[in-house]
Amino acid sequence: MTDLWTSDEIAQATGGQLSAPFVCSGVAFDSREIGRGDLFFAMKGEQADGHRFVENAFASGAAGAVVSKPVAHPHILVPDSFRALEQLGIASRQRVDAKIIGVTGSAGKTGTKEALFATLERFAPGKAHRSVKSYNNHVGVPLSLSRMPRATRFGVFEMGMNHPGELRTLTGFVRPHVAIVTTIAPAHIEFFKDEAAIADAKGEIFEGLEPGGTAIIPADSPHFERLHAKAMQHTDTVLSFGFSATADVRCEDFIESANGGSIVTARLKTGMLQYELSQPGRHWIANSLAVLAAVEVVGGDLAVAGLALADLAGLKGRGARHMLKLAEGSALLIDESYNANPASMAATLASLGQTSADRRIAVLGAMKELGEQSATFHAGLRMPLEAATIDYAMLVGEEMFPLAETLAADVAWAGKFAHCASVGDAIERLSGMIRAGDAILVKGSNSVGLSRLVEAMLGGGY
Repeated sequence: MTDLWTSDEIAQATGGQLSAPFVCSGVAFDSREIGRGDLFFAMKGEQADGHRFVENAFASGAAGAVVSKPVAHPHILVPDSFRALEQLGIASRQRVDAKIIGVTGSAGKTGTKEALFATLERFAPGKAHRSVKSYNNHVGVPLSLSRMPRATRFGVFEMGMNHPGELRTLTGFVRPHVAIVTTIAPAHIEFFKDEAAIADAKGEIFEGLEPGGTAIIPADSPHFERLHAKAMQHTDTVLSFGFSATADVRCEDFIESANGGSIVTARLKTGMLQYELSQPGRHWIANSLAVLAAVEVVGGDLAVAGLALADLAGLKGRGARHMLKLAEGSALLIDESYNANPASMAATLASLGQTSADRRIAVLGAMKELGEQSATFHAGLRMPLEAATIDYAMLVGEEMFPLAETLAADVAWAGKFAHCASVGDAIERLSGMIRAGDAILVKGSNSVGLSRLVEAMLGGGY
Protein backbone atom coordinates (compact mmCIF):
# COMPACT_ATOMS: atom_id res chain seq x y z
CA MET A 1 0.00 0.00 0.00
CA THR A 2 1.14 3.54 -0.77
CA ASP A 3 0.60 6.30 1.78
CA LEU A 4 -2.01 8.71 0.47
CA TRP A 5 -2.55 10.96 3.49
CA THR A 6 -1.10 11.29 6.97
CA SER A 7 -3.46 12.21 9.77
CA ASP A 8 -1.57 15.49 10.24
CA GLU A 9 -2.15 16.39 6.57
CA ILE A 10 -5.85 15.58 6.86
CA ALA A 11 -6.21 17.60 10.05
CA GLN A 12 -4.44 20.57 8.47
CA ALA A 13 -6.60 20.40 5.32
CA THR A 14 -9.87 20.13 7.22
CA GLY A 15 -9.06 22.20 10.31
CA GLY A 16 -10.09 19.20 12.39
CA GLN A 17 -8.94 17.92 15.77
CA LEU A 18 -6.79 14.76 15.66
CA SER A 19 -7.30 12.08 18.31
CA ALA A 20 -4.40 9.77 17.39
CA PRO A 21 -1.93 9.61 14.49
CA PHE A 22 -2.50 7.31 11.52
CA VAL A 23 -1.67 6.97 7.83
CA CYS A 24 -4.22 6.07 5.15
CA SER A 25 -3.88 4.61 1.67
CA GLY A 26 -7.41 5.30 0.40
CA VAL A 27 -10.58 7.30 1.04
CA ALA A 28 -14.24 6.21 1.12
CA PHE A 29 -17.56 7.36 2.54
CA ASP A 30 -19.37 4.02 2.10
CA SER A 31 -18.37 1.56 4.83
CA ARG A 32 -19.03 -1.31 2.40
CA GLU A 33 -16.18 -0.04 0.20
CA ILE A 34 -13.62 0.31 3.00
CA GLY A 35 -10.40 -1.61 2.52
CA ARG A 36 -7.42 -2.08 4.76
CA GLY A 37 -5.72 1.24 5.47
CA ASP A 38 -8.55 3.46 4.18
CA LEU A 39 -9.88 6.71 5.62
CA PHE A 40 -13.62 6.62 6.36
CA PHE A 41 -15.73 9.77 6.09
CA ALA A 42 -18.78 9.44 8.35
CA MET A 43 -21.28 11.77 6.71
CA LYS A 44 -24.88 12.48 7.57
CA GLY A 45 -27.15 11.99 4.57
CA GLU A 46 -30.87 12.26 3.95
CA GLN A 47 -31.35 8.52 4.42
CA ALA A 48 -28.59 7.48 6.81
CA ASP A 49 -25.94 8.75 9.21
CA GLY A 50 -22.47 7.42 8.42
CA HIS A 51 -21.57 7.48 12.11
CA ARG A 52 -23.75 4.36 12.50
CA PHE A 53 -21.24 2.47 10.34
CA VAL A 54 -17.98 3.56 11.96
CA GLU A 55 -17.56 0.20 13.69
CA ASN A 56 -18.15 -1.62 10.40
CA ALA A 57 -15.53 0.56 8.71
CA PHE A 58 -12.87 -0.20 11.30
CA ALA A 59 -13.80 -3.89 11.28
CA SER A 60 -13.04 -3.80 7.55
CA GLY A 61 -9.59 -2.32 8.19
CA ALA A 62 -10.07 1.45 8.23
CA ALA A 63 -6.98 3.30 9.46
CA GLY A 64 -8.91 6.35 10.64
CA ALA A 65 -12.12 8.30 10.28
CA VAL A 66 -13.33 11.84 9.78
CA VAL A 67 -16.31 12.38 12.08
CA SER A 68 -18.48 15.13 13.49
CA LYS A 69 -18.74 13.40 16.88
CA PRO A 70 -16.00 11.51 18.74
CA VAL A 71 -15.60 7.75 18.26
CA ALA A 72 -13.46 5.11 19.99
CA HIS A 73 -10.99 4.86 17.11
CA PRO A 74 -8.33 7.12 15.56
CA HIS A 75 -10.25 10.02 14.09
CA ILE A 76 -10.31 13.65 13.11
CA LEU A 77 -13.17 15.62 14.61
CA VAL A 78 -14.71 18.28 12.35
CA PRO A 79 -17.92 20.33 12.49
CA ASP A 80 -19.16 18.96 9.14
CA SER A 81 -17.81 15.77 7.52
CA PHE A 82 -19.15 16.67 4.08
CA ARG A 83 -17.41 20.06 4.13
CA ALA A 84 -14.25 18.30 5.36
CA LEU A 85 -14.35 16.01 2.30
CA GLU A 86 -14.52 19.08 0.08
CA GLN A 87 -11.57 20.59 1.92
CA LEU A 88 -9.51 17.43 1.53
CA GLY A 89 -10.30 17.36 -2.19
CA ILE A 90 -9.20 20.97 -2.52
CA ALA A 91 -5.97 20.21 -0.64
CA SER A 92 -5.31 17.24 -2.92
CA ARG A 93 -5.71 19.41 -6.01
CA GLN A 94 -3.36 22.01 -4.54
CA ARG A 95 -0.54 19.59 -3.73
CA VAL A 96 -0.17 17.89 -7.14
CA ASP A 97 1.93 19.08 -10.05
CA ALA A 98 -0.30 17.44 -12.64
CA LYS A 99 -2.19 18.26 -15.80
CA ILE A 100 -5.88 18.11 -14.93
CA ILE A 101 -8.68 17.40 -17.40
CA GLY A 102 -12.36 17.98 -16.62
CA VAL A 103 -15.10 16.28 -18.63
CA THR A 104 -18.80 17.09 -18.80
CA GLY A 105 -21.62 16.74 -21.33
CA SER A 106 -25.13 15.40 -21.72
CA ALA A 107 -23.81 12.02 -22.87
CA GLY A 108 -20.45 10.30 -23.20
CA LYS A 109 -18.87 11.73 -20.02
CA THR A 110 -17.90 8.45 -18.42
CA GLY A 111 -16.72 6.80 -21.62
CA THR A 112 -14.62 9.82 -22.56
CA LYS A 113 -13.15 9.98 -19.05
CA GLU A 114 -12.25 6.28 -19.16
CA ALA A 115 -10.73 6.63 -22.64
CA LEU A 116 -8.65 9.58 -21.50
CA PHE A 117 -7.42 7.66 -18.47
CA ALA A 118 -6.52 4.65 -20.65
CA THR A 119 -4.48 6.79 -23.04
CA LEU A 120 -2.63 8.69 -20.32
CA GLU A 121 -2.06 5.66 -18.09
CA ARG A 122 -0.53 3.84 -21.05
CA PHE A 123 1.75 6.81 -21.65
CA ALA A 124 2.69 7.28 -17.96
CA PRO A 125 2.00 3.98 -16.13
CA GLY A 126 0.97 4.47 -12.53
CA LYS A 127 0.94 8.25 -12.87
CA ALA A 128 -2.61 8.82 -14.17
CA HIS A 129 -5.65 9.18 -11.94
CA ARG A 130 -9.37 9.42 -12.64
CA SER A 131 -12.71 9.46 -10.91
CA VAL A 132 -14.07 5.92 -10.71
CA LYS A 133 -17.55 4.75 -11.70
CA SER A 134 -19.73 7.82 -12.26
CA TYR A 135 -18.55 9.76 -9.24
CA ASN A 136 -19.37 13.11 -10.81
CA ASN A 137 -21.55 14.99 -8.32
CA HIS A 138 -21.11 17.18 -5.23
CA VAL A 139 -19.84 14.18 -3.22
CA GLY A 140 -18.18 12.13 -5.95
CA VAL A 141 -15.92 14.88 -7.27
CA PRO A 142 -14.35 15.83 -3.89
CA LEU A 143 -13.99 12.11 -3.12
CA SER A 144 -12.22 11.48 -6.43
CA LEU A 145 -9.92 14.44 -5.84
CA SER A 146 -9.07 13.28 -2.33
CA ARG A 147 -8.02 9.88 -3.74
CA MET A 148 -5.48 11.43 -6.13
CA PRO A 149 -1.90 10.39 -5.27
CA ARG A 150 0.59 13.19 -4.72
CA ALA A 151 2.82 11.90 -7.58
CA THR A 152 0.03 12.06 -10.17
CA ARG A 153 1.03 13.48 -13.58
CA PHE A 154 -2.42 13.40 -15.21
CA GLY A 155 -5.82 13.65 -13.53
CA VAL A 156 -9.13 13.13 -15.30
CA PHE A 157 -12.38 14.09 -13.56
CA GLU A 158 -15.95 13.66 -14.71
CA MET A 159 -18.41 16.36 -13.67
CA GLY A 160 -22.18 16.10 -13.95
CA MET A 161 -25.13 18.30 -13.12
CA ASN A 162 -28.90 18.45 -13.32
CA HIS A 163 -29.39 22.02 -12.13
CA PRO A 164 -27.76 25.37 -13.00
CA GLY A 165 -24.83 26.34 -10.79
CA GLU A 166 -23.72 22.82 -9.89
CA LEU A 167 -20.86 22.67 -12.39
CA ARG A 168 -19.65 26.09 -11.27
CA THR A 169 -18.96 24.61 -7.84
CA LEU A 170 -17.41 21.37 -9.11
CA THR A 171 -15.07 22.98 -11.62
CA GLY A 172 -13.92 25.29 -8.85
CA PHE A 173 -12.72 22.21 -6.97
CA VAL A 174 -11.14 20.52 -10.02
CA ARG A 175 -9.53 23.63 -11.60
CA PRO A 176 -8.83 21.88 -14.91
CA HIS A 177 -6.13 22.78 -17.41
CA VAL A 178 -8.40 21.27 -20.07
CA ALA A 179 -12.20 21.38 -19.96
CA ILE A 180 -14.20 19.16 -22.35
CA VAL A 181 -17.89 19.31 -23.23
CA THR A 182 -18.77 16.10 -25.08
CA THR A 183 -22.25 16.96 -26.34
CA ILE A 184 -25.42 18.87 -25.51
CA ALA A 185 -28.71 16.95 -25.45
CA PRO A 186 -32.04 17.14 -23.56
CA ALA A 187 -30.81 15.14 -20.57
CA HIS A 188 -32.34 16.45 -17.30
CA ILE A 189 -34.39 18.90 -19.36
CA GLU A 190 -37.10 18.61 -16.71
CA PHE A 191 -35.00 21.10 -14.73
CA PHE A 192 -34.23 23.50 -17.59
CA LYS A 193 -36.16 25.84 -19.86
CA ASP A 194 -34.64 24.37 -23.04
CA GLU A 195 -31.47 22.89 -24.53
CA ALA A 196 -29.82 26.30 -24.69
CA ALA A 197 -30.15 26.50 -20.90
CA ILE A 198 -28.49 23.08 -20.65
CA ALA A 199 -25.64 24.35 -22.83
CA ASP A 200 -25.24 27.35 -20.53
CA ALA A 201 -25.09 25.09 -17.48
CA LYS A 202 -22.54 22.77 -19.12
CA GLY A 203 -20.51 25.83 -20.08
CA GLU A 204 -19.96 26.56 -16.40
CA ILE A 205 -17.08 24.06 -16.56
CA PHE A 206 -14.98 26.71 -18.29
CA GLU A 207 -15.23 29.00 -15.26
CA GLY A 208 -12.76 26.81 -13.37
CA LEU A 209 -10.09 26.72 -16.09
CA GLU A 210 -6.57 27.42 -14.93
CA PRO A 211 -4.87 30.46 -16.56
CA GLY A 212 -3.79 29.49 -20.07
CA GLY A 213 -6.20 26.56 -20.05
CA THR A 214 -7.92 25.00 -23.05
CA ALA A 215 -11.61 24.48 -23.75
CA ILE A 216 -12.60 21.58 -26.04
CA ILE A 217 -16.11 21.74 -27.50
CA PRO A 218 -18.22 19.80 -30.07
CA ALA A 219 -18.09 21.43 -33.51
CA ASP A 220 -21.20 19.57 -34.69
CA SER A 221 -23.44 20.77 -31.87
CA PRO A 222 -26.18 23.27 -32.68
CA HIS A 223 -25.03 25.02 -29.51
CA PHE A 224 -21.43 25.38 -30.68
CA GLU A 225 -21.50 29.19 -30.89
CA ARG A 226 -23.03 29.43 -27.43
CA LEU A 227 -20.39 27.15 -25.92
CA HIS A 228 -17.62 28.95 -27.81
CA ALA A 229 -18.72 32.35 -26.54
CA LYS A 230 -18.87 31.06 -22.96
CA ALA A 231 -15.42 29.44 -23.25
CA MET A 232 -13.88 32.63 -24.65
CA GLN A 233 -14.90 34.44 -21.47
CA HIS A 234 -12.42 32.29 -19.56
CA THR A 235 -9.67 31.33 -22.01
CA ASP A 236 -8.10 32.36 -25.29
CA THR A 237 -7.65 28.75 -26.41
CA VAL A 238 -10.70 26.90 -27.68
CA LEU A 239 -10.47 23.72 -29.76
CA SER A 240 -13.40 22.14 -31.57
CA PHE A 241 -13.78 18.48 -32.48
CA GLY A 242 -16.11 16.49 -34.67
CA PHE A 243 -17.00 15.69 -38.28
CA SER A 244 -17.43 19.30 -39.41
CA ALA A 245 -14.90 20.57 -41.95
CA THR A 246 -14.33 23.55 -39.65
CA ALA A 247 -13.40 21.44 -36.60
CA ASP A 248 -9.87 21.87 -35.28
CA VAL A 249 -9.67 18.13 -34.58
CA ARG A 250 -11.82 16.34 -37.10
CA CYS A 251 -12.62 12.98 -38.60
CA GLU A 252 -11.50 12.99 -42.23
CA ASP A 253 -12.65 9.44 -42.90
CA PHE A 254 -13.64 6.22 -41.16
CA ILE A 255 -14.54 2.66 -42.01
CA GLU A 256 -15.88 -0.18 -39.91
CA SER A 257 -13.16 -2.45 -38.58
CA ALA A 258 -13.27 -6.23 -38.38
CA ASN A 259 -14.07 -6.18 -34.64
CA GLY A 260 -17.10 -3.91 -35.09
CA GLY A 261 -15.32 -0.70 -34.15
CA SER A 262 -13.88 1.85 -36.56
CA ILE A 263 -10.63 2.69 -38.31
CA VAL A 264 -10.46 6.47 -38.16
CA THR A 265 -8.34 8.99 -40.03
CA ALA A 266 -8.20 12.19 -38.01
CA ARG A 267 -6.66 15.59 -38.58
CA LEU A 268 -5.17 17.14 -35.46
CA LYS A 269 -3.38 20.41 -34.87
CA THR A 270 0.00 18.76 -35.46
CA GLY A 271 -0.91 16.50 -38.38
CA MET A 272 -2.79 13.38 -39.42
CA LEU A 273 -3.35 10.26 -37.33
CA GLN A 274 -4.92 6.95 -38.31
CA TYR A 275 -6.03 4.72 -35.45
CA GLU A 276 -8.37 1.88 -34.65
CA LEU A 277 -11.20 2.47 -32.21
CA SER A 278 -12.57 -0.60 -30.46
CA GLN A 279 -15.95 0.94 -29.58
CA PRO A 280 -18.58 1.17 -32.36
CA GLY A 281 -20.62 4.16 -33.53
CA ARG A 282 -20.19 7.74 -34.72
CA HIS A 283 -20.67 9.00 -31.17
CA TRP A 284 -17.59 7.08 -30.08
CA ILE A 285 -15.60 8.46 -33.00
CA ALA A 286 -16.54 11.96 -31.85
CA ASN A 287 -15.59 11.12 -28.25
CA SER A 288 -12.22 9.77 -29.41
CA LEU A 289 -11.49 13.04 -31.21
CA ALA A 290 -12.07 14.95 -27.97
CA VAL A 291 -9.75 12.51 -26.22
CA LEU A 292 -6.98 13.00 -28.79
CA ALA A 293 -7.36 16.78 -28.63
CA ALA A 294 -6.90 16.67 -24.86
CA VAL A 295 -3.97 14.24 -25.03
CA GLU A 296 -2.21 16.56 -27.46
CA VAL A 297 -2.79 19.60 -25.22
CA VAL A 298 -1.44 17.96 -22.03
CA GLY A 299 1.67 16.58 -23.74
CA GLY A 300 0.70 12.93 -24.08
CA ASP A 301 1.75 10.64 -26.92
CA LEU A 302 -0.77 10.43 -29.78
CA ALA A 303 0.60 7.15 -31.11
CA VAL A 304 0.28 5.58 -27.67
CA ALA A 305 -3.21 7.05 -27.39
CA GLY A 306 -4.17 5.35 -30.64
CA LEU A 307 -3.04 1.99 -29.26
CA ALA A 308 -5.05 2.55 -26.07
CA LEU A 309 -8.21 3.41 -28.04
CA ALA A 310 -7.84 0.16 -29.98
CA ASP A 311 -7.72 -1.82 -26.72
CA LEU A 312 -10.46 0.11 -24.90
CA ALA A 313 -13.03 -2.24 -23.38
CA GLY A 314 -16.71 -1.45 -23.03
CA LEU A 315 -17.91 -0.35 -19.59
CA LYS A 316 -20.54 -2.15 -17.55
CA GLY A 317 -23.87 -0.54 -18.35
CA ARG A 318 -22.21 1.77 -20.88
CA GLY A 319 -21.50 -0.33 -23.93
CA ALA A 320 -19.98 -3.54 -22.55
CA ARG A 321 -20.44 -6.36 -25.07
CA HIS A 322 -21.04 -9.97 -24.09
CA MET A 323 -21.43 -13.14 -26.12
CA LEU A 324 -24.34 -15.20 -24.82
CA LYS A 325 -23.71 -18.91 -25.16
CA LEU A 326 -26.75 -20.68 -26.62
CA ALA A 327 -27.31 -24.31 -27.49
CA GLU A 328 -27.06 -23.61 -31.22
CA GLY A 329 -24.43 -20.89 -31.11
CA SER A 330 -24.12 -17.42 -29.59
CA ALA A 331 -25.81 -14.01 -29.52
CA LEU A 332 -24.38 -10.55 -28.88
CA LEU A 333 -25.60 -8.61 -25.83
CA ILE A 334 -24.83 -4.88 -25.70
CA ASP A 335 -25.22 -3.52 -22.17
CA GLU A 336 -26.18 0.16 -22.16
CA SER A 337 -28.42 -0.18 -19.11
CA TYR A 338 -26.91 2.61 -17.00
CA ASN A 339 -28.16 5.77 -18.70
CA ALA A 340 -30.37 7.06 -21.50
CA ASN A 341 -31.53 10.30 -23.08
CA PRO A 342 -32.88 11.01 -26.57
CA ALA A 343 -29.45 11.69 -28.06
CA SER A 344 -27.73 8.64 -26.60
CA MET A 345 -30.72 6.45 -27.53
CA ALA A 346 -30.45 7.56 -31.15
CA ALA A 347 -26.68 7.06 -31.18
CA THR A 348 -26.73 3.55 -29.75
CA LEU A 349 -29.63 2.49 -31.96
CA ALA A 350 -27.67 3.71 -34.98
CA SER A 351 -24.71 1.65 -33.77
CA LEU A 352 -26.95 -1.41 -33.39
CA GLY A 353 -28.18 -0.84 -36.92
CA GLN A 354 -24.60 -1.09 -38.17
CA THR A 355 -23.97 -4.32 -36.25
CA SER A 356 -23.94 -7.48 -38.32
CA ALA A 357 -26.67 -9.80 -37.01
CA ASP A 358 -29.47 -12.12 -38.12
CA ARG A 359 -31.91 -10.15 -35.94
CA ARG A 360 -31.50 -6.85 -34.15
CA ILE A 361 -33.47 -6.59 -30.91
CA ALA A 362 -33.74 -3.38 -28.91
CA VAL A 363 -34.81 -3.51 -25.27
CA LEU A 364 -35.48 0.11 -24.41
CA GLY A 365 -36.26 1.39 -20.93
CA ALA A 366 -37.85 4.71 -20.05
CA MET A 367 -35.79 7.91 -20.23
CA LYS A 368 -36.13 9.88 -17.00
CA GLU A 369 -36.09 13.61 -16.16
CA LEU A 370 -37.53 14.77 -19.49
CA GLY A 371 -40.35 16.78 -17.89
CA GLU A 372 -43.29 17.95 -19.99
CA GLN A 373 -41.57 16.83 -23.20
CA SER A 374 -41.25 13.22 -22.07
CA ALA A 375 -44.07 11.87 -24.26
CA THR A 376 -42.73 13.66 -27.33
CA PHE A 377 -39.18 12.41 -26.81
CA HIS A 378 -40.28 8.82 -26.21
CA ALA A 379 -42.57 8.77 -29.24
CA GLY A 380 -39.72 10.28 -31.25
CA LEU A 381 -37.65 7.12 -30.79
CA ARG A 382 -39.66 5.55 -33.61
CA MET A 383 -37.48 7.29 -36.22
CA PRO A 384 -34.12 5.94 -34.96
CA LEU A 385 -35.71 2.50 -34.45
CA GLU A 386 -36.77 2.39 -38.08
CA ALA A 387 -33.53 3.92 -39.37
CA ALA A 388 -31.61 1.14 -37.61
CA THR A 389 -33.91 -1.54 -39.16
CA ILE A 390 -34.66 -3.02 -35.74
CA ASP A 391 -36.39 -6.39 -36.04
CA TYR A 392 -37.99 -6.39 -32.60
CA ALA A 393 -38.40 -3.73 -29.92
CA MET A 394 -39.23 -4.43 -26.29
CA LEU A 395 -40.30 -1.26 -24.47
CA VAL A 396 -40.11 -1.12 -20.69
CA GLY A 397 -41.80 1.37 -18.38
CA GLU A 398 -44.83 3.63 -18.31
CA GLU A 399 -43.01 6.45 -20.11
CA MET A 400 -42.64 4.19 -23.15
CA PHE A 401 -46.42 4.15 -23.76
CA PRO A 402 -46.34 7.01 -26.33
CA LEU A 403 -43.81 5.05 -28.41
CA ALA A 404 -45.82 1.85 -28.07
CA GLU A 405 -48.91 3.76 -29.15
CA THR A 406 -47.31 5.17 -32.30
CA LEU A 407 -45.87 1.77 -33.25
CA ALA A 408 -49.24 0.07 -32.70
CA ALA A 409 -50.84 2.47 -35.19
CA ASP A 410 -48.57 1.19 -38.00
CA VAL A 411 -49.34 -2.25 -39.45
CA ALA A 412 -45.65 -2.60 -40.39
CA TRP A 413 -44.85 -2.92 -36.68
CA ALA A 414 -47.47 -5.59 -35.99
CA GLY A 415 -45.89 -8.42 -34.00
CA LYS A 416 -42.54 -6.62 -33.92
CA PHE A 417 -42.74 -4.95 -30.52
CA ALA A 418 -44.02 -5.42 -26.98
CA HIS A 419 -44.65 -2.98 -24.15
CA CYS A 420 -43.77 -4.25 -20.66
CA ALA A 421 -44.84 -2.58 -17.46
CA SER A 422 -41.83 -3.86 -15.52
CA VAL A 423 -38.34 -5.29 -15.88
CA GLY A 424 -39.62 -8.58 -14.50
CA ASP A 425 -42.19 -8.74 -17.28
CA ALA A 426 -39.47 -8.05 -19.86
CA ILE A 427 -37.25 -10.79 -18.42
CA GLU A 428 -40.10 -13.27 -18.66
CA ARG A 429 -41.01 -12.30 -22.23
CA LEU A 430 -37.42 -12.46 -23.45
CA SER A 431 -36.83 -15.90 -21.93
CA GLY A 432 -36.63 -18.43 -24.75
CA MET A 433 -36.91 -15.73 -27.40
CA ILE A 434 -33.20 -15.13 -28.07
CA ARG A 435 -31.64 -17.06 -30.95
CA ALA A 436 -28.10 -17.59 -32.16
CA GLY A 437 -27.05 -14.75 -34.43
CA ASP A 438 -29.10 -12.11 -32.60
CA ALA A 439 -27.73 -8.75 -31.46
CA ILE A 440 -29.58 -7.40 -28.42
CA LEU A 441 -29.24 -3.82 -27.18
CA VAL A 442 -30.40 -3.10 -23.63
CA LYS A 443 -30.64 0.62 -22.88
CA GLY A 444 -32.55 2.79 -20.44
CA SER A 445 -32.19 5.14 -17.50
CA ASN A 446 -30.50 3.50 -14.53
CA SER A 447 -33.53 3.82 -12.28
CA VAL A 448 -35.56 1.60 -14.63
CA GLY A 449 -33.43 -1.33 -13.49
CA LEU A 450 -32.57 -2.92 -16.84
CA SER A 451 -29.28 -4.07 -15.29
CA ARG A 452 -31.38 -6.85 -13.74
CA LEU A 453 -32.34 -8.01 -17.21
CA VAL A 454 -28.70 -7.95 -18.30
CA GLU A 455 -27.73 -10.02 -15.28
CA ALA A 456 -30.53 -12.47 -16.01
CA MET A 457 -29.36 -12.86 -19.60
CA LEU A 458 -25.75 -13.36 -18.54
CA GLY A 459 -26.92 -15.92 -16.01
CA GLY A 460 -28.27 -18.19 -18.74
CA GLY A 461 -31.70 -19.51 -19.59
CA TYR A 462 -32.02 -17.53 -22.79
